[in-house]
Amino acid sequence: MDLDRSFGFLLHDVARLFARRFNQRALLFLGLTRAQCRVLGYLARKEGINQAGLADLLEIKPMTLVRQIDRMEEAGWIERRPHPSDRRARRLVLTDKARPILARILDLSNEVRSEAFAGLSKEEGQHLIDLLQRAHANLSDRVPPLAVGELTELDETNDRHEGRTPRAGAELSPVGGGQ
Repeated sequence: MDLDRSFGFLLHDVARLFARRFNQRALLFLGLTRAQCRVLGYLARKEGINQAGLADLLEIKPMTLVRQIDRMEEAGWIERRPHPSDRRARRLVLTDKARPILARILDLSNEVRSEAFAGLSKEEGQHLIDLLQRAHANLSDRVPPLAVGELTELDETNDRHEGRTPRAGAELSPVGGGQ
C-alpha cells in the first residue's frame, strides 16, 4: 500500500503538519498555543456558550477544557460570567485583550495555508478547498440511521468479540448463527 496515495493517511498527515507549523508560529508571534487559538476562535463564534458546550464543539473532554479555561482566564483572554437564568452555570466570553488577537490568528492561519498551497494556482487551491468541503459534508452527521435490528446485531457482535454473553432479551440474528 502506498501511504502517500492513501486519502486518510495523507489528509491526517497534512493536518498534523499544518497544526505543527501553526502552533510554532502562534507560540512565537502570539504567545498562544494552537489549542488556545482554537478556544478563542470557537468562542468568538459562540460567545456566551457554557464550558460543556464549548468542550463539545472542540471535541475534547470537559475536564481538559476546564484546565485550559482556567489558564486562559488567568492570562486575561477570557472571562467566566454568570448565566442570567441559571445561577449554577457560567458563560464564557472574550475579554477586550482577546478581541484584537482574533484577526492576527486568522492572518497566521492564512500564512500557513499559503505555505501549504505553495506551487498551487489560486484556482487549484480553491478547488482543493471545495473538494474538502464536499468530503466534510459527506461525513458530517450524515451517518444513515440504523434499523433497531441492525443496532441489536451490532451490539451482539461487539459482545461476542469482547467475550461477553449477549444481554438478556436480545434477539440473535439468524445471519451468523445463533447459539
